[in-house]
Amino acid sequence: MLNSIPALVADLEGLYEDLHAHPELSFAEHRTAAILADRLRALGYEVTTGVGGTGVVATLSNGEGPTVLIRADIDALPVKEATGLAYASTATALNDDGESVSVAHACGHDMHATWLIGTATLFAGHRDQWNGRLLLVVQPAEEIGTGADAMIDDGLYERFGTPTVALGQHVVPSPAGTVLHRSGPIMAASDALQITLHGHGGHGSSPHTTIDPVVMAASTVMKLQTIVSRGIDPGATAVVTVGTLHAGTKENIIPDTATLSLSVRTFEPAVRDRVLASIERIAAGEAASYGAPKPPDVDSLYSFPVTENDPTATDIVAAAFDAHFGLERSFQAPMATGSEDFGMFGRRGGYPSVFWFIGGTDPALWTKAVAADRVAEDIPFNHAPGFAPVQHPTIEAGIEAMVTAARCWLAPKAAPGLPRDG
Repeated sequence: MLNSIPALVADLEGLYEDLHAHPELSFAEHRTAAILADRLRALGYEVTTGVGGTGVVATLSNGEGPTVLIRADIDALPVKEATGLAYASTATALNDDGESVSVAHACGHDMHATWLIGTATLFAGHRDQWNGRLLLVVQPAEEIGTGADAMIDDGLYERFGTPTVALGQHVVPSPAGTVLHRSGPIMAASDALQITLHGHGGHGSSPHTTIDPVVMAASTVMKLQTIVSRGIDPGATAVVTVGTLHAGTKENIIPDTATLSLSVRTFEPAVRDRVLASIERIAAGEAASYGAPKPPDVDSLYSFPVTENDPTATDIVAAAFDAHFGLERSFQAPMATGSEDFGMFGRRGGYPSVFWFIGGTDPALWTKAVAADRVAEDIPFNHAPGFAPVQHPTIEAGIEAMVTAARCWLAPKAAPGLPRDG
């Protein structure tokens, strides 16, 4: 089956470049979903659109056997692309606040969609080599952590059945063609918060007549950075990032409010609870110290748990990866402080799931950066304006990995003793 990948590459390159040039924000992935749905229908899959908003579900039954859920996320980010690629995005869109923002596939979901179509093509074209049922999930809104829940809430399992296992993968900065897997926790829990600090506005020339929420916000930002450095056990892992700070409309007007948005990443429930409590305490304390007219509002924007791989299922997949890729390309991943809502599929459905990473960085560039101890400076990370995986061998490796993993459950169609191609 995998021997057929080279014949697909030219078409998949075109698909990838088209998706990359036309990114769409969370729950607005109408064009992307339509393209993928049309391709899956043409391959013979039974396709349902509009699941959980802009989600797509495609099924293909091929005799008796397990049901394998394969997921690809498709939303992009409000980022202005700076890759210099010929097919770089120049797209803009309105965000939830009605503001025009640049949009780019700065997290690699266009590559995930390309892998899905490549995988779907191979299974559809080689039905003599497997038994079972494929449940392909094209998921919206991973970037805001709500797409998986939206599809499940829209009757994913009631309408399409509960799978035996869920499989997912993500492109990351690592030499292209490598596969990184890990049993147990692999990605952190994520909490997004918004803090609104209340002051008393006035003229910029007379700050003594105001309670300045801008200064209050600046002080709060700095104090929040002490949570991890002074409030969390050095042996534990936590990240607190202030991603936005909005206040005011003009340089000589002190506003009434300032708003911060935060991202929190943790692996342990006790650490998460401590971090969240510290955020509320610091925000309230800073507001009180500045004489704020009322306490701050601390609101949760979204939250999703640790992405945790089932140990038994992961051992099966890891052994298959080691056998196919070799130990020089298949190895254990570190726990990543990035977050994913993929784990909600298995968590809410009550079945095992496995998630892994595929390297997407030019191997020569990676080797040079490592030798110079400049990985952080020279290798764009996911969500950065310069992030974009090299197409080869990233496209091929992602398809190989997903097909290899899925075949661990989809019983071979071939007669006993007949070797399967690699």
